[in-house]
Amino acid sequence: MIVKLYDTTLRDGTQAEDISFSAEDKVRIALRLDDLGVHYIEGGWPGSNPKDIMFFEMAAKERFLNSKLCAFGSTCRADLSPEDDPNVQRLLSAGTPVCTIFGKTWDLHVTEALRIPLDKNLEIIEKTVAYLSSRVEEVIYDAEHFFDGFKANPEYSIETMKAAARGGAKVIVLCDTNGGSLPWEIGEMVKRVRQVVDIPLGIHCHNDGELAVANTLMGVDSGVTHVQGTFNGYGERCGNANLVSIIPTLMLKQGHQCLPEGKLGELREVSRYVDELANLPHDKHQPFVGDSAFAHKGGVHVSGVMRNPLTYEHIDPSAVGNRQRILLSDLAGKASVLSKAEKIGISINPDDPAAADVLEELKRLEGEGYMYEGAEASFEILLKKRLGLHRTFFDLVGFRVIDEKRAADEIPISEAAIMVSVGGEVEHTASLGNGPVNALDCALRKALEKFYPSIKEVRLVDFKVRVLEGDDGTGARVRVLIESSDGKNRWGTVGVSQNIIQASYLALVDSIEYKLLREESLEEQ
Repeated sequence: MIVKLYDTTLRDGTQAEDISFSAEDKVRIALRLDDLGVHYIEGGWPGSNPKDIMFFEMAAKERFLNSKLCAFGSTCRADLSPEDDPNVQRLLSAGTPVCTIFGKTWDLHVTEALRIPLDKNLEIIEKTVAYLSSRVEEVIYDAEHFFDGFKANPEYSIETMKAAARGGAKVIVLCDTNGGSLPWEIGEMVKRVRQVVDIPLGIHCHNDGELAVANTLMGVDSGVTHVQGTFNGYGERCGNANLVSIIPTLMLKQGHQCLPEGKLGELREVSRYVDELANLPHDKHQPFVGDSAFAHKGGVHVSGVMRNPLTYEHIDPSAVGNRQRILLSDLAGKASVLSKAEKIGISINPDDPAAADVLEELKRLEGEGYMYEGAEASFEILLKKRLGLHRTFFDLVGFRVIDEKRAADEIPISEAAIMVSVGGEVEHTASLGNGPVNALDCALRKALEKFYPSIKEVRLVDFKVRVLEGDDGTGARVRVLIESSDGKNRWGTVGVSQNIIQASYLALVDSIEYKLLREESLEEQ
């Protein structure tokens, strides 16, 4: 059976307490999910905030090959028609092929929150869905608080869904909005709805009872064919159903088709990519994709898994892009390096000592705190350096960064001076900036533009700093993740050091070198 995936990381996921994506972050994640093969990507609520409006404007310039982009909103206000409701109109202005709207299913919310008659709510649902259905390719209706509403008044809950169906909804999604339902309750209620609603059903679960994944799987087992969730389970309160656990369970254990062939093996990479852009540490204990998911520590377990991995592993780790930490770590690591090299057009023989050399260097750098998810450009540079394919465009002679705060100044003044050597010619220059990293970025590009004019196109569009685990407090290592753009492409680079300026410099250098490498490669073609 085909089970369609609906990702709401960019909307519901951002409701999590520690998460705030920029519009640029959201575009990068959407494009990565599109490449993975997710069927629907909910980009945000264009009627709620300027950031989501900006996202849809930016996303309209991108080409989505596998995914349908969705704009999210609500049914129209009780005192307005859909034509006159500004939030409904903003849904249409997002320009997406799919609109997802939620409506009230629980009679308590109709009478207490909306304070309107129950029949009026049915009218609102039907006319909003009908209005949007006549103007976009597809309307998905989220039945908010469905399971709580069904327990309280099953007849009325069913009537709300019939209203959405009459309006032309293509899918009706049953939402466990409060996250408190139990799997057997989910199964029973889904089966009852299927008897009276003759369009595809979806499910949207929250994790307040730590059952969101189980409830979602029970929904599919009971006939649901559309699954909503977020990557890494991001979401309000205790989170949403975790697609990173749901997808492999549906595909590997229940035989359903969710992703295109060959894409499941990218799951770990995408999970970590989303974590990186959220500037959150990876959960090493996360099922399927965490570092500890297939790690074995001593005793009977190690003995058994060395004889046969099936003794203590419920799936082949490589199926989701992960690896066994004991027996197969070197082999899996080498395979990962070879795969990444192939993706950037570098062919390495598995028996070539260079492959093992790259792997050892990766292990060393990861031990220092480097992570290359979200920093693909730095990985490509590292790979080319170890394989002898990298050309040095410039050498650093030295730099100095000064922050000066004067009593009359509202903010400190940052100045960076830098000296670089290009082909034996030394260039020494300085620049002011909005903070020390910006000053260093400006000074470095200013010094190199004389030799490489195309660097003028490069700009820093995002900058993230994470303090790595340790007991050194303000002396701890930091990892800097930078996103750069030349107006046509974006790329990520990383630097690690106990000094935040040095870490930033390393990431900036990789960014500039990657731009020059790309330009050189295009010229050769």
